[in-house]
Amino acid sequence: MLNESIRNKQEKLAVIGLGYVGLPIALAFARKVSVIAFDINTERIALMQQGIDPSRQLDKKDFEQCDIVFTDSLNELRKAKFFIVAVPTPVNEQNIPDLSFVLAASATVGKVIKKGDYVVYESTVYPGCTEEDCLPVIEQLSGLKNTTDFQLGYSPERINPGDKVHTLENVMKVVAASNEESLNIIADVYAMVVEAGIYKAPSIKVAEAAKIIENTQRDLNIGLMNELSIICDKMNINTYDVLETAGTKWNFLKFSPGLVGGHCIGVDPYYLTYKANHLGYTSKIITAGRFINDSMSKYVAEKVLQHVLANTDNIRLAKILIMGVTFKENVTDIRNSKVVDVINTLKKYSLHIEVTDTCADITELKQEYGFGLVEKIADNYDAVIIAVPHKEYVELDDAFFSSITKPHALIADLKGLYRKKIVSRKYWSL
Repeated sequence: MLNESIRNKQEKLAVIGLGYVGLPIALAFARKVSVIAFDINTERIALMQQGIDPSRQLDKKDFEQCDIVFTDSLNELRKAKFFIVAVPTPVNEQNIPDLSFVLAASATVGKVIKKGDYVVYESTVYPGCTEEDCLPVIEQLSGLKNTTDFQLGYSPERINPGDKVHTLENVMKVVAASNEESLNIIADVYAMVVEAGIYKAPSIKVAEAAKIIENTQRDLNIGLMNELSIICDKMNINTYDVLETAGTKWNFLKFSPGLVGGHCIGVDPYYLTYKANHLGYTSKIITAGRFINDSMSKYVAEKVLQHVLANTDNIRLAKILIMGVTFKENVTDIRNSKVVDVINTLKKYSLHIEVTDTCADITELKQEYGFGLVEKIADNYDAVIIAVPHKEYVELDDAFFSSITKPHALIADLKGLYRKKIVSRKYWSL
């Protein structure tokens, strides 16, 4: 059986795409089996060969005692028998699914796959994509047929960047396949590294849909909290006071308002609405949640702008400090960061914006968004926006914010980190 051959290192397992999802998967398997870790980015490969995670999420020790080869060679990739595809699936500027990465990875698989091989996709896609879009690419380039010559599977990733608790090993793993025999093999392979258990979905399409709604549900709940925040602000009550009070009931779901960026919650719902549109149905609740969450950056910027206009004589001389620009706390990932939208909105009014972040890479910021990080925080800001609550910011206090701001300044604490702690400056949170 293939799973036993992999377990005994007679056959190799390959992971295609070594980003936030692929690299942890590759390393987890490499502690148990022989792994080929493939990526087309030669610079990233060179770093990983030195035990360095380009995304700065994993430590050097995470690379130790791993039977793994990092490569960009198709010849090396051909040695694998079990392929896991873990490439990004973003949306474009019109929020339409961008399948270019997953289709390119499918083409790569099609060039190296052999009879008897297995291919499992982990990339988040709309229901039907794996079988209707990716599979034909593999079959055309390889000349092989699914279920007859090779086996197709799907196992949606559940990697949470920056989370050291909910890791691959201790989160239930969903698997799906084209038939029962291959499903059992795929489940057994993942069981080598996943201690929390394996859930066998009834079909690939069901597994794809399940992944999409996991993040869509979170998006909608955050959207509700954001709308609540807007309403609470109009009533001059603190949203977090309301949520803390409501949270005393046993069945109250604890979500909080905030900017929804990144490559999961703010992206996945668009894959579902895209599929729904193709089926002739226009989503109402999901698109409403997306509209609210996508508009929060503008809302935050305008709240800060109103304060600055009311408290400064010359807006062009006003200075604002943005603390945190990654898409979430304690990660280096700046992709689809909604903090950038806050910055761009404020810049339209000729405000002087300075940005600081304990996790972001200044070179990546300049390449991606055209701005960097301030070398030294000043002492004369008209407003400070704590956009991302990195761990280094948790212990900051009223004295700190007083020392870096003018007396009339606004402290805009988006995640309520300093609620009831700021007394010498005007305080506002979502």
